[in-house]
Amino acid sequence: MKGRFGAGSLTVVTWVIAILFVFPLLWMILTAFKQEADAYTDPPRLFFTPTLDQFAGVLERGFLPYLSNSAFVTVVSTIFVLLLGIPAAYALSLAPVKGTSNALGFFLSTKMLPIVAAIIPLYVISQNVQLLDNVWALIILYTSMNLPLAIWMMRSFFLEVPHEMIEAGRIDGATLPVLLRKIIMPVVAPGVAATALICVIFSWTEFFYSVNLTAARAGTVPVFLVGFITSEGLYWAQLSAAALLASLPVMIVGWIAQNHLVRGLSMGAVK
Repeated sequence: MKGRFGAGSLTVVTWVIAILFVFPLLWMILTAFKQEADAYTDPPRLFFTPTLDQFAGVLERGFLPYLSNSAFVTVVSTIFVLLLGIPAAYALSLAPVKGTSNALGFFLSTKMLPIVAAIIPLYVISQNVQLLDNVWALIILYTSMNLPLAIWMMRSFFLEVPHEMIEAGRIDGATLPVLLRKIIMPVVAPGVAATALICVIFSWTEFFYSVNLTAARAGTVPVFLVGFITSEGLYWAQLSAAALLASLPVMIVGWIAQNHLVRGLSMGAVK
């Protein structure tokens, strides 16, 4: 009885914590289907007539170009991160050389500089090479921003690959590209998927670079959301609808890849 009571209490506490974490998302979804008048009631109105007017208003304000910019920048930068990070992670884990620890420390040190301290030189460089308000400026920055984290994550996944498998492949005459493609990558695929998903989330939600280096042509979804902050105040219902549309792609990708994400993050865990 004592054990059952403890297990039941733990379950209740877990559900309470889960509801607290999910509640802001649920409230955003409810508000997105309200009229503006219903979104401002005090106390909040839980029962109302749902409407799609806010979503129509968001699309009429030009949401789709910002969405396409975010999708292009996120996908291309994530591909670049994987293309550069997988060989680097292999070299730092399964084929280490002298100075490997220094390289790892350098990668980590690049994340210690506050981005606000680098925005002025980045702005000047982007202006000189004519990349202001250009999606390729964001692709370069997001690749450099996510690459150190991706290398550290994938290195821990590569360390989990049994050396016996690699030696067996070498004995059979497999070259390095064959080892990577047919032996190593199938083992670390969940970890690579988890790394890619985290890079997608970071790129999709990044705001500071985008708002400072883009304008009308290359603005991303976070920049679009800022447009709802006006001198007249906040339009809560329409802002919630825009935030829901902006969050859906990442939530869908995360839901589809959740098994790979959990398995990949647990692969590199310290045992």
